[in-house]
Amino acid sequence: MTAILPALTGSNVIYGMGMLEMGMTMSYEQLLIDQEIVKMVRRILQGIAVNKDTIALDVIKKVGPAGNYLAERHTLKYMRQELSTTNLINRKMRDNWEKNGAKDIAEAAREQAIEILENYKPTPLPDDVRKKIRDIVLEGEAEANELERKES
Repeated sequence: MTAILPALTGSNVIYGMGMLEMGMTMSYEQLLIDQEIVKMVRRILQGIAVNKDTIALDVIKKVGPAGNYLAERHTLKYMRQELSTTNLINRKMRDNWEKNGAKDIAEAAREQAIEILENYKPTPLPDDVRKKIRDIVLEGEAEANELERKES
C-alpha cells in the first residue's frame, strides 16, 4: 500500500509490481495481487464526487436516521461506481467462500496466473506501432554504438 503516497503526489509510476526479494525475484502471483492494489489506488485517486445529486438530501430526508439506504435506487446507482472491484480479494460471506474452496489470495492469484499463462492470446501490435518501436530501438543502439566508439 506504499503506492498510495506517490500516487497522491501525482506520480504516474508505481514501481515494484510483482517483485519479491528486493526485486531479485519476479512472481506472477504477486504481480496479480499488486494489480489489485493498483486498481484500488487508482480508484482512490478518482475521488468521490460531491454535488447536489450525490449528496441526495432528498433520500436522506425520506429514509431518515437508522433507515435502510440499501433499498434506495440512488444507493444502487452510486454504490456500484464508488466501490473498488477486485478479482482476487474475496469479499463474500464466509460460508460462500468456504463452499468455493476457501482459497486465500495467494491461491487465487496462482490459479489466475496459470490460467493467463495457458490461455492468453495477445493482440498483435499494428505494423505502424511495431515499426515505431523498432525505430526507437535502432536509434538507441546507434547512440550506444556511437558512445562506445568515442570512448575507444
